Order: sequence, then C-alpha cells, then structure tokens
Amino acid sequence: MKKKLMSVLLAAALVSSVLAGCGGAAPQASSEASASEESSGQAAFKIGGIGPTTGAAAIYGSDVRDAITIAVDEINAAGGINGYPIEYKFEDDEHNAEKAINAYNTLKDWGMQLLVGTVTSAPCIAVSEKTKEDNMFQLTPSGTAVNCVQYDNAFRVCFSDPNQGSASADYIAGNASLKDKKIAIIYDSSTEYSTGIHDSFVAKAGELSLDIVSDTSFTTDSATDFSVQLQTAKDAAAELLFLPIYYTEASLILQQADGMGYAPVFFGVDGMDGILGVENFDTSLAEGVYLLTPFSATADDELTVNFVKKFNDMTGHIPNQFGADAYDALYAIKAVAEAQNVTPDMSVSDICEAMKKGMVEIELTGVLTSPAAITWTAAGEPNKDPRAVIIENSEYVLAE
Repeated sequence: MKKKLMSVLLAAALVSSVLAGCGGAAPQASSEASASEESSGQAAFKIGGIGPTTGAAAIYGSDVRDAITIAVDEINAAGGINGYPIEYKFEDDEHNAEKAINAYNTLKDWGMQLLVGTVTSAPCIAVSEKTKEDNMFQLTPSGTAVNCVQYDNAFRVCFSDPNQGSASADYIAGNASLKDKKIAIIYDSSTEYSTGIHDSFVAKAGELSLDIVSDTSFTTDSATDFSVQLQTAKDAAAELLFLPIYYTEASLILQQADGMGYAPVFFGVDGMDGILGVENFDTSLAEGVYLLTPFSATADDELTVNFVKKFNDMTGHIPNQFGADAYDALYAIKAVAEAQNVTPDMSVSDICEAMKKGMVEIELTGVLTSPAAITWTAAGEPNKDPRAVIIENSEYVLAE
C-alpha cells in the first residue's frame, strides 16, 4: 500500500483553502492543487483538471479535484512518474460548456500536457473538440455521455450512459426482490446524460421483460415540481422508481414523494451519488435507495480504507464515486506513462500518441472502482464489473 505522505506545499494549499469548501464541508483547493516544481527548475508533468467546484454539480467536481490532489501527492512522494514529479492545476467550469472551454484555454496557457476531465458530460464533449485539435491526451473520470470519448485521444474511467442504463436493467432483473416490481421512470429529457441512460434502460428492460408502467420526463427549466410525474407513477401502482438523474433533482423527488405518501423503491445511477450531501436534505428519506456505482466508501479493503481516511481527513466528508474514479485516473496515467517511457520533455502530441497506445495495452490492478482490474478498448471505454450499493444509515453499503 501507498504510504500517506503529504507534501509541504500541499499542506499549505489546504490550510489556505479549507474555509472555502463546497457546502461548507469540502475545502476549496487552490487552482494549483499540488506541489509545484517550477521554482527548482526540475522538469515536471503538467496535468490539468476541469470540473464544477461551484454551482449545482459542485459535489462532483470538488470530490474529483480533491481526490486528484491525494493521488498526485502520493505519486510525487513515491518518486513521481518515471522519476519526474507532477504539477497539478484544476479549473472550475461550473458545469458549463463555454466556461469549460475557457478553463481549458487557461490550462493550456499554463502548459498542460495531459487532461483529467472534464467531470460532467456537456462540458466534456465541448472540451474534447479542443483536445482533439491539439492532440492532447484526455482521460475523463466521470463524463458518461457517448460523445465524451468520440475521438481516439479520449478515454474514460466511468461507465458510459448506455452502459449504465443497460447495467441497471440487468441488475434489477437479477435481483430477486426487485425483478417483479412495476417500474416507473422519471428522467430529464433536456440532458444527454439522462436521456442516454433512459433510452438504454428502456431497451434492455424490454429484452428482460421488466414491467415499465410509467415513463415521464421533465426539463431543466421545470426541475423543481415533480408532482405530476410522481402522481402518474403512483396511479400506475409503480413499486420501483428509476431515476437516471442528478442528485439535486433526485433529492426533491424523494422529498415530494414523501410528502404525498408515496414510498416506492428508488433506484439511481452515478448522478445520484452526492444526494447525502445536499444541504438541508433529510437523509433518512434516502434510506433503502439503490445506486449503480463502482465504488463503496464502506468497503473494507486496504486501498479503500486508506483512501477514504485521507479524503475525509482532508475534506471533512466521505468521497463519492467521482472522486474514486479520479483517483484511479491518475494511477492509470502513471501506469501507462511508465509503461510507455513517457517523459515531460516530450511534445503534447507525442505524449498523447504514447498514452493512446498504452491505454489499450494496460491492465490496471489495485483500483477503487472495480473488484478486479480495469482495461480499456480503443474506443476509450473501460472494461470493469458494475456494482450496486444501497443506502443504509446514511452510508453506501454494497448491495447483494
């Protein structure tokens, strides 16, 4: 196991940022979130990150930012990548595609050589156009839309939207307590993320003869009142409510369902991870909620235990799967760069070509987000085993 060894400069950055955290819990890491080697003149890998650390999706971006900080510090403490340290800088995009482009340009001016990001799908798709133009290697921890990895320089750690939808249907069909329940769906028809998961779930559910009795939607402009959708599901006697949506809207749906005396089993995907951290949300309403997620912070293996402790010590809260995906992303970069003898004096394009070759050859073991190794296809997709958790006593517990 890797030892917990924080750099002096990282500690200083955390002290200066701890008062500006997301929701008052996570620290607002400085834009340069790990030790900089510029003052010594030593060559270093410059790795950038982009994601929302403010706004409605801040829980995702903040956890990614902070998990990368931990991984970067561990890697630097262990000698870096091929003997070279990592410099790391993270930019907030507020879950906005235009701002993500601005963030990318800022990082490019800084000298970024590899990008971990972006965190959410629409900004990721926008930025992928820029990394393609520059032939820069891009590894998104959590961009699930199909087009996040439409180009050969882009890979992802998480499952794609279609994979999440079909895997959710597979899990429900294979679970003795869920497979015979009448199913309702509420999804966001205005986002590629939600519609992608919805469409693949519906298609797979049809193949598996799952009983969908209600299928309703909303848009970003109407994401506060779900009474009509909930009443439709209730009238159809739906016993399981599938929610391929983000945690903010999901928290409102759980509150409004409780208010109308409707208590189905709730089943979400990665976008619902973070619901326990929603400000003023009664977490008891999430008791028994299922999530399709590759990571459980309550797992008892040494890697998870150490990561969760470091993360909690640094931020004051337990990491979500987005943070775990980001942590694995940094170790994937390290493994591939070392296998391909990548050095920071290489051009951005040459680094990208080496990383593309290495990603399809690597078998990454000792990861947080899969019970076994992760491999990647040339299409940028990870091969790993899906898992589900259930919320019990305000914790994510691996489901059977």
